[in-house]
Amino acid sequence: MAGKKVVDFSAIHIQPPEAPPGESHVVSYYNASAVPPPGEYSRTIDTEHIDEEEVTPFKDPGEEQQMAKKKKRRRGKRKLGEEPVSDQQLQYSVQDNPPWYLSILLGFQHYLIMFGATVANPLTLAKYLCIEEQNSVVKSELIGTIFFVSGICTLLQTAIGVRLPVIQGGTFTFVTPSVAILDLDKWKCPTNRSSGADAGYNLTTDAYANDLPGDDIWLSRIRELQGAIMVASIVQVLIGFTGIMGLMLRFIGPLTIAPTIALAGLALFNTAADKAANQWWITLVTIVFIAAFSQYTKNINIPCFRFKRGVGFIKEGFPLFRLFPVILAISITWAICGILTVTHVFPSNPAAWGSKAATNLRLDVMEQAPWFRIPYPGQWGVPTVSAASVFGILSGVLANMVESVGDYYACARMSQVPPPPTHAVNRGIGITGIGCIIAGAFGSGSGTTSYSENIGAIGITKVASRRVIQVGAVIMMIFGVFGKFGALFVTIPDPIIGGVFIVMFGMIVAVGLSNLQFVDLNSSRNLFIIGFSFFFGLTLPQYIVKNPGVIKTGSDAFDQIFTILLQTNMFVGGLAGFILDNTIPGTDQERGLIKWRQMLHDVTPMDTSSQESHEERVKAIYDLPLITPFLRRHRWMRFVPFLPTFDENLLSFDRCGKRHKYKMRRHGQENEGKRQSLTK
Repeated sequence: MAGKKVVDFSAIHIQPPEAPPGESHVVSYYNASAVPPPGEYSRTIDTEHIDEEEVTPFKDPGEEQQMAKKKKRRRGKRKLGEEPVSDQQLQYSVQDNPPWYLSILLGFQHYLIMFGATVANPLTLAKYLCIEEQNSVVKSELIGTIFFVSGICTLLQTAIGVRLPVIQGGTFTFVTPSVAILDLDKWKCPTNRSSGADAGYNLTTDAYANDLPGDDIWLSRIRELQGAIMVASIVQVLIGFTGIMGLMLRFIGPLTIAPTIALAGLALFNTAADKAANQWWITLVTIVFIAAFSQYTKNINIPCFRFKRGVGFIKEGFPLFRLFPVILAISITWAICGILTVTHVFPSNPAAWGSKAATNLRLDVMEQAPWFRIPYPGQWGVPTVSAASVFGILSGVLANMVESVGDYYACARMSQVPPPPTHAVNRGIGITGIGCIIAGAFGSGSGTTSYSENIGAIGITKVASRRVIQVGAVIMMIFGVFGKFGALFVTIPDPIIGGVFIVMFGMIVAVGLSNLQFVDLNSSRNLFIIGFSFFFGLTLPQYIVKNPGVIKTGSDAFDQIFTILLQTNMFVGGLAGFILDNTIPGTDQERGLIKWRQMLHDVTPMDTSSQESHEERVKAIYDLPLITPFLRRHRWMRFVPFLPTFDENLLSFDRCGKRHKYKMRRHGQENEGKRQSLTK
């Protein structure tokens, strides 16, 4: 037919029309499901109103599926020089696997970030454990033990726990109750340390008596901490695996999460300030380098060459500044401190200001630390258990659970993935409890928890790969075995660590405040809850710290429990926000619950490149590997609160009627279907 427009599914070809506008023409089209015979399935349209832009080439559905599979296989293989879509785009997401050499460097960076906080645990307890100041060997063994245990717990958490890129390390929530226990008259250090006399301890029967004469009384004290940590952590395991923690999450919203996470960073400002105050100029240099590498030069790639078979050398850009801002800042500032130490710029008097920036203050650790030592359970002897010590550590366990839940949500937001579902939170709390039991068995002197500073590093480096965290866990275990390597980084000056802490803790505070975007900030109700939660979370713990012994319930165990809980800023602020948000009248929209729940069931707004549904992303990130398909075959698995098959609707008090109506409606539909089949 003259002037016919033919739409070919291999290419678009439009013949020039010969008929005047308004005359009917035939447009043949191709049906993707079945090829019609020639001349059939044709329709007549008006060429005057045809829109040629709407005519698109045919796409074979099978070809689209193949392209989707190829795209899925390419996940984790982003080129080094490839630019993110935006400033918020991650360089490597949770499921991405960077090249092995990048994974090692990035994992080592996480090791450096958590090093200061982890080392601070045994060094703080050394005085109360009655370990002599000059005995660096015992301190290095405790440091190696806590790193080895932290690596094991991190592998467990990322593999079968919450499965987010979280680093597990020694927790400060156990330090305060441990100090309170060791301050009891029974465990106070004797005045005559040389004799080794100690109530309840026999020098002649202990294996360490000949090796460490006059200093071995610390063994009885760490055994007491071991037993208390192991027994108290059983409570955390039960709360996690029985789903009690997940049940409480049904009442948690943005006004509870925001002060909990933000106060986790604000509460640590004293730690950062104390280290930075030793030499503020070195601290500022560290901060400037981190800011320069992570913000100003993050889009500058270092040119490098890669050899490809059949092609030759290919020029690529390596995002050095974006991936390693913390390592670069520490290395450069550490080198500057070394130069200033050699040139005697820093004062030689240890009491003078600025002397802590010297690099030769802890060189004795390098000399005394062993080259090779494998920690093992019961290495200090059989743990002892007492009720007072267990109840004292229990307060740290409760604070540890609150801190872990806040860190899970912060890590999910930093990693630009949906928040963890109930089963993942339950499993994460349970695995954290198991990690504390392992830490107690090994005799690390502390439990384990997720590290907020490493979560802040994800926001700086834009690397949220789970594989990187697992490589970092292996590095912890290696350095825990090879004492010389771990002792090397003990010599990092405190002002450098202070600069890193200031940046990382600031990121944690910002992540907590970002949850307020979901609530109505024009509401006086919300402003009251936010202001009171933050201020009360800072003032009450400060009062408890400055007035020891102010809580008197008549029981020493309960005094320790309430004292430790009320000294924890994030517990006080989070509890205040939780109570006020659930008791003061307010609509769901005003409280931010509508947008909050929408975020829980939609693709994370920050990740604009992802086209996967929310359910698929949650399954891919939080489901247990290998065994999940087997678990879904059994319906009774939906009642197990820590498995991916868990039905969260079971935790809703208003779901029973809905489920009953659904069953009745389904039963009626089945009867109607049977009736229709009989009629036919």
